[in-house]
Amino acid sequence: MIEALRRVTADAKIRAEILVMDDRSRDGTIPIVRELSSKYPEVRLIVRERDFGLSQSVVEGFRAAHSEVLLVIDADFSHPPELVPVLYREILDGSDIAIGSRYLPGGSIEQWPLKRRIISIGATFLARILVPEVSDPVSGFFALRRGVLEDAELRPRGYKILLEVLGKSRWQRVREIPYVFRDRRTGTSKLKGATILDYAFQVLDIALYALRRRNTAVWMEWRQAFRYGLVGLSGIIVNMGVLYYLTERVGLYYLLSSLVAIELSILSNFILNDLWTFRERREIASPNRVKRAFAFHLVSAGGLVINWSILFSLTEYAGFYYLHSNLIGILAGFIWNYLVNRHYTWSKR
Repeated sequence: MIEALRRVTADAKIRAEILVMDDRSRDGTIPIVRELSSKYPEVRLIVRERDFGLSQSVVEGFRAAHSEVLLVIDADFSHPPELVPVLYREILDGSDIAIGSRYLPGGSIEQWPLKRRIISIGATFLARILVPEVSDPVSGFFALRRGVLEDAELRPRGYKILLEVLGKSRWQRVREIPYVFRDRRTGTSKLKGATILDYAFQVLDIALYALRRRNTAVWMEWRQAFRYGLVGLSGIIVNMGVLYYLTERVGLYYLLSSLVAIELSILSNFILNDLWTFRERREIASPNRVKRAFAFHLVSAGGLVINWSILFSLTEYAGFYYLHSNLIGILAGFIWNYLVNRHYTWSKR
């Protein structure tokens, strides 16, 4: 790995130091790296004497590194060294964090048993509740600007250091690069039941940290979702008020009144979301408000289809009480509307 990293950085004309973080291993790593560091001055070995763990090692490496750009890569060739210059250039081009993603088109996982795949998918889903903008928030292959870590109280545990960084630091722009994850050439996986428990505690810790600090990307995400929910409630009030007024006061047929009420509630929701919920994203999304309004209408139509489909299916085929079915449909429609609008209508270009 050291030879591969020296080769790709030299070819890309990148001056890089290589830190090997070692938790007092007994597998021959320490004498090998010491020999290489005597030959290559850019190679440094740091043997840690306490608080062992992958994430803890990475955080200590952050502190020990001299560069303003930091990059994390496993030593077992699960991550392709040839992508190191690509992630590095993304940071130079203005990204705060650049991530190698297994879940973008073009990325994949090779030679993983079904159990590890299921656990990885579950861990990724849980992490995306905190940071839905990132497709692979538990990747172990990433680069970042040192300034991102300023004032971040990292208390890592387990193996998901990227999630700790995303959840407790302040960042604006993340760039993901697809890559193919290949299982380790030698050695065995360290995944155990305690590792899964550590991960659950880590997610909880990040959530509590966001509530306490209220200045992280996770908090901004939750605040945005809360605002979106309030706007949705106001849309219900608009819908019901217009429906009642046009039907009872104007005398229109209730289905016709309903169409007008739905359209006005959608327009009301769009305006409030554009001016309030997504105001921080509005400046970097599509500058054309008409296009955003059209996209919002399309997404809302999808939410209605989801709502009605769940209402019909659960009531007719699963025997649910129709109000309960409708509540589940509303929740599913809300999740659809929020995530799709966030990623497309008000997406960061």
